[in-house]
Amino acid sequence: MRLNRRRFIQIAAGSSAGLLVPGFASGDEHVRWSGYAMGASASLTVAGRSRKEAEALIAAARAEIERMEQLFSLYRPDSALATLNRDGRLRSPAADMLRLLSTVDHIHDATNGLFDPTVQPVWSLLAKTGGRPDRAALDVALAKVGWRSVRVDHDEIRLTRAGMALTLNGIAQGYATDRVAALLKDAGLANVLVSIGEIAAIGERSPGEPWRVGIEGSDEGETDETLSLSDMSVATSAPQGTVLDERGMVGHILDPKRGPVAARWQRISVIHASAAIADGLSTGLALMPADAVAETLTKTGGRMIAVSRDGARIALGA
Repeated sequence: MRLNRRRFIQIAAGSSAGLLVPGFASGDEHVRWSGYAMGASASLTVAGRSRKEAEALIAAARAEIERMEQLFSLYRPDSALATLNRDGRLRSPAADMLRLLSTVDHIHDATNGLFDPTVQPVWSLLAKTGGRPDRAALDVALAKVGWRSVRVDHDEIRLTRAGMALTLNGIAQGYATDRVAALLKDAGLANVLVSIGEIAAIGERSPGEPWRVGIEGSDEGETDETLSLSDMSVATSAPQGTVLDERGMVGHILDPKRGPVAARWQRISVIHASAAIADGLSTGLALMPADAVAETLTKTGGRMIAVSRDGARIALGA
């Protein structure tokens, strides 16, 4: 398995250089932190507060990110998700787990089942076989997939098929982004930019100037276009951003019924008020043709800006 850098979004708020240096940086009445969280590069930019206040708020945000990791990480053996996958059940699930799975259910329905976190057994098989499993093994893994076989209630979450497992990597970063944005907004911040794999832009960078987010079109960091955002979120998926074979042909976004499929899009960015919904949609829509994308966006709201396999830019939604 070869993991390419998942770095398809770059912040551009004035000079973006300070956002990419680990630790704190201040200037132009902004205090910035950048580092690593939820399996991706992460950064926070706080505007309009003293450095002391901003650093305290960022510390609280980082604690919230840690809490999200402990719920949703695939790689922490004691996380809530790891417990669910290992035991097939999770008793007394946290409220955030229930809220996230409710959002999963909404996006699963809106994408006609193409967004399905139960593809984890297929992903694991592809990772183990270098993206080239035999047909029989793939069929066995696909038989374990099916969101409707996950039972969710306030007392327990249960996986009803033997060998089932969830991955929340297609939505947890967006959910964590929403949580941190809400925390900072509740603390009285009118203007804040949060990037935890996905991006939430609250308010403005400066009076009359929205936050600017550049969407990268290649692994070399070249920016395709720049979005102006205020009180909106953006999530981007690139099917070949992570590949599971040495030839770079098998991308990480899997069809829940067929497993690995040819990518329809080079890159999909979804803009929505909710970073979690934008995150999940950017995964599910990657498997859909343009007409189906447009139909889905009428159900969920938001808009998509994408690059097709032949390099055409396509924008859909309100």
